[in-house]
Amino acid sequence: QVQLVESGGGLVQAGGSLRLSCAASGRTSSSYGVGWFRQAPGKEREFVGTIAWTSDTKYADSVKGRFTISRDNAKNTVYLQMNSLKPEDTAVYYCAASFVWLGHLQNQYQYWGQGTQVTVSS
Repeated sequence: QVQLVESGGGLVQAGGSLRLSCAASGRTSSSYGVGWFRQAPGKEREFVGTIAWTSDTKYADSVKGRFTISRDNAKNTVYLQMNSLKPEDTAVYYCAASFVWLGHLQNQYQYWGQGTQVTVSS
């Protein structure tokens, strides 16, 4: 079992930045990837990006060049750095753990955090 807790969400103006954290506990000695997903009001949850245990990354086209995922294995924490934020980035952001290499589908992720709200004002 892997437990995940997101933090760092909040309210930011368009063009601003936020950094989300995803702290893992439990079975953290295993090699797993961590993905970020988001769900806006009235929309389905969508893939944002993911980082493998090797630190390889993959991003959705909508965030490529603006968002960066990194991981600190010593702290069992993964970060989502979000720059040049847009109102359409407003959503609840979730991190999730997977044993699938750079998975982008929700059903490839076995463990999920509770989510953190990000609101971008125009």
